[in-house]
Amino acid sequence: MGFNCGIVGLPNVGKSTLFNALTATAAAQAANFPFCTIEPNVGRVAVPDERIDQIATIAGSAKIVPTQLEFVDIAGLVKGASKGEGLGNQFLANIRETDAIIHVLRCFEDADIVHVENSVDPLRDADIIETELMLADLESIEKQVQNMERKAKGDKALQAQFDFMMKIKAALESGKSARTVKPANEDEAVWMKTFMLLTSKPLLFVANVKEGDAATGNEWTKKVEAMAKAQGTEAVVICAAIESEIAQLTEAAERKEFLDSLDLKEPGLNKIIRAGYKILGLQTYFTAGPKESRAWTVRVGAKAPEAAGVIHTDFQKGFIRAEVISFADFVALKGEVAAKEAGKMRQEGKDYTVADGDVILFRFNV
Repeated sequence: MGFNCGIVGLPNVGKSTLFNALTATAAAQAANFPFCTIEPNVGRVAVPDERIDQIATIAGSAKIVPTQLEFVDIAGLVKGASKGEGLGNQFLANIRETDAIIHVLRCFEDADIVHVENSVDPLRDADIIETELMLADLESIEKQVQNMERKAKGDKALQAQFDFMMKIKAALESGKSARTVKPANEDEAVWMKTFMLLTSKPLLFVANVKEGDAATGNEWTKKVEAMAKAQGTEAVVICAAIESEIAQLTEAAERKEFLDSLDLKEPGLNKIIRAGYKILGLQTYFTAGPKESRAWTVRVGAKAPEAAGVIHTDFQKGFIRAEVISFADFVALKGEVAAKEAGKMRQEGKDYTVADGDVILFRFNV
């Protein structure tokens, strides 16, 4: 289970350039005019994680299988998208299918690249996109309210769901996103997902800058970071042009030399993935053996059977126990055998909460 992020933004902010760089493909046409992306493009990339290389070396694995991250490049939205302006509702529908939203904001001046609003202002741009998403959500929730109101009469369970729906409607009417309405219990969390609202999805801001600002940011990125903090989310500063160049370098030494020359510690992709994992509440565990070492993505707080189910539903159905070694112990003791001898392999049952970096062998019976 990786996760699926829709890349949104106004036209010409660098979305497709970023998408091409992140997926190292030319699937999305990056051109200097609005709506160059006619269909949503989907690209999958391996999630970089140095831990899996260490695990594979120790386990003598013939193959390494990282977990994957899926990006969906969605055409540039404009004012009035919720009413069908630009390419309109078909692209709002594409966003509904994603787990999270990566909002790319232009934080650079360039006379050669037209800005659809004729000036650079990332906070204004963020507001335009969020407003369109909220207007689309308001229209959607109003229809759901009409349907639910009739059904809820005399049904306590449905009435509770209806009341929660009305809280969200009130928030949207007051100009607040659906994510500002925090579910008070598990039922409300489930209902929130079933409403399929655009502004209920976790949001990550990506501030796209020119090459000279990639390491330090600029005045615009500081404003974006402050906005993200106020909304309780994350902001990442990247240079899509630099990411494009990194994508062309096949050797690790070349990439490091290139990054060092720009005073950058790592590619922007790594930062986006970490921030994405954080906003979605995800973590990684590993399986290891002679055939392969593999990374798996699971939500923070998942119990052992749920983690087993990520591999195969039969593992979850027939779960017996999990044999767990922490990543630190696996590396320090050079593998499973020594960890077991040192008493660092734990036998965990159904109530065990998986920790990030766990190396796990599942025992099951179907």
